[in-house]
Amino acid sequence: MSFIYNFFISFYGIIVFFVSKFDKKAKLWIDGRKHLCDRLQRDINPNDMPIWFHAASLGEFEQGRPIIEKLRISHPKVKILLTFYSPSGYEVRKNYEGADWTYYLPLDTKSNAQKFVDIVNPSMAIFIKYEFWPNIIEALNRAEVNTIVISAIFREDQIFFRGYGSWMRKSLNKFSKFFVQDDISVQLLNSIGISNVIKSGDTRFDRVMDILENDNSISFVEDFKGANTLLVAGSTWPDDDKMLLEYVNSSSSTCKVLIAPHNISAEYNKKLVSKIAKKTVLFSEMDSRDLSGYDVFILDTVGLLTKVYSYADIAYVGGGFGKDGIHNILEPAVFTIPVITGPIFHQFKEAVELEDLGGMIVVESAEEFILEVNKSEEGERHEVGKIAFDYIKNNSGAQDLVLKYISENML
Repeated sequence: MSFIYNFFISFYGIIVFFVSKFDKKAKLWIDGRKHLCDRLQRDINPNDMPIWFHAASLGEFEQGRPIIEKLRISHPKVKILLTFYSPSGYEVRKNYEGADWTYYLPLDTKSNAQKFVDIVNPSMAIFIKYEFWPNIIEALNRAEVNTIVISAIFREDQIFFRGYGSWMRKSLNKFSKFFVQDDISVQLLNSIGISNVIKSGDTRFDRVMDILENDNSISFVEDFKGANTLLVAGSTWPDDDKMLLEYVNSSSSTCKVLIAPHNISAEYNKKLVSKIAKKTVLFSEMDSRDLSGYDVFILDTVGLLTKVYSYADIAYVGGGFGKDGIHNILEPAVFTIPVITGPIFHQFKEAVELEDLGGMIVVESAEEFILEVNKSEEGERHEVGKIAFDYIKNNSGAQDLVLKYISENML
């Protein structure tokens, strides 16, 4: 199996290289890894011995972020290395101030893995949620690096729990500790002889609770909203936008709508604006306009959505009509507002639990969406929002368990 994996991972690198000639994301993936070891060697002193955090992409980074930022406060002299596998994470957070260095993770060949671990010389390695790269884990094990995974969640259909998964199970046995989200994950790991497991919960709950302590004020949103009810639709895809347009163009309500599309390209958003019958302004074109006179605001930029949610009276989270499912529902829910989304959400544990509790509203059509927005009275909105907030608050605390372990096991 080791031979097959190493052949596949090398072949994968070749395929991505050729795809990068005409695919922008693949090009970022390749370019970001060029001369990676040389850059690491130039920037990192072997005596730095950083704590290394690895995230597959942006969502996993947000799960690790509360740990990184609390660690910065409690141990300010500790160096922190952050790596990403995906361009969608690295390109957004490559200048993240919480880390001393941010890089791409090298392709998991034996030679890359050994060079990376030798150069970085981490005092501890922390994988966020998943990303179990066998050669890197083996190199960490040989170097006797304390290696843990946080906010992990395991499923019965994963290779580790299949009869043919013995080779991958060997990688799991090299971890020092597993911090998992639920009882099922504990049981699955126990079933293959792994007992160094702590049910800690999901650090994303800590992350969104921390948002409440930030300064979330944005003057242009205040100007746009005024005294009106505000619907914020975040991370929307074309199917979501189509549904939102039906609401906007048919509604006689004074409710204002702020849409933050997943696609922020000028071409996409110009087309979106052309289909809206009401007075609409783009973030990129707002200049010094009087925003109070507009009905719809298109947020064609990144990095502001979390703050924008703080102004919402109702939130819609996109992705629920596509094959990949919904985006982050916890970010709006922490502001004690009702969250509406589409029907594809069952792969997300928090969404399933919130819907069961009555803290999330699921719609399957534009007609249902319009009905839900129009019937939302203030008292009803507060009740649904309070269920969501209480759920988040009751599930926070994972970061404390992880930070305690890190502090007790730092070199």
